[in-house]
Order: sequence, then C-alpha cells, then structure tokens
Amino acid sequence: MLHLLRERPMTGKEIIEEAERGSDGTWRPSPGLIYPLLGRLVRGGLINEGEGGRFVITSDGETTLQQYTVIHEQLEKQFNLVRQLGLSMLKAGRFLAEESMDRIIAVTTTVHEAAAKSSKDLQRNFNTKYRAFLESELRRLEEQTEGPDQPQKPPADTPPSFF
Repeated sequence: MLHLLRERPMTGKEIIEEAERGSDGTWRPSPGLIYPLLGRLVRGGLINEGEGGRFVITSDGETTLQQYTVIHEQLEKQFNLVRQLGLSMLKAGRFLAEESMDRIIAVTTTVHEAAAKSSKDLQRNFNTKYRAFLESELRRLEEQTEGPDQPQKPPADTPPSFF
C-alpha cells in the first residue's frame, strides 16, 4: 500500500482496483483486508486520510518504505543466492543420488550372486552329506538284518521265492 500511495493518493476502493490490475486480475483483495490495514497505517503515522477519503503517505511512511525497500532488496539477493545454491545442490544431489543407486545396485547384485553360489554350494554339500548318511544307515540296517541268525539275501538275479 505504501508503494501505491507513494505514486498518488488513493481511496480504499482504488487500492483494491490497483491491486487487481497489478496482478492481472488474479488477486482482488477484499475490503475486509484493505480497510483494517489502512486503519493500522493511519494509527502508525505512516499515512493520513486526506480530502475525498484519499489516503496520502506521510514522511514517516516514506522513511519506512525506504527502509523496507532496502531490507526487501537484501532479502531478495539472499533468496536468489539460496535458490541458486539450491539448484546447484539439486544438480549435485541428483548426481550423488544416481551414483548411490548405481553402487546400491552393484552391491545388491554381488550379494545376490554370492547368495546363489553359496546356496548351490550348501545344497551340493547337503546332498553329499545326506547321501553319505543314507548309505551308512542302509549298511547298518543290512548288517542288522544279515546277522548270523538271519538267512543271506539271494543274489540280485535270483527270482524271489514265496515259500
């Protein structure tokens, strides 16, 4: 509002219309926003109500506006710097993210391959040990059934006898 009133004295309605025009019609401040703000600026001594209900900026308002402008420019510079750093960080962050993903994929692939090989080795080792166990149990059972009191097994090519 101080910027607008620096250009020329305006009524609350003219300030609303100027704000709408300045935003290309995208924002039309309500009277419930404008008139209470005008009242605070009058109480603060930054503007006065002049002839025809038009508000005029005071010398204190001019000083405040200049201070605000300096602060606003400094903030704008800092914001632009942060934004530029942010864009740089985004580029660097994207590179680091891609690099990290490549490494994660490589490690995952290596672990998967090692697990698959280990699984095959474990399976082979298990099969060998299990087979050895089964063969030893078979021999033990054969020894128990072919003891001195038991008849000998017929040769494999002899047909079974039912009597």
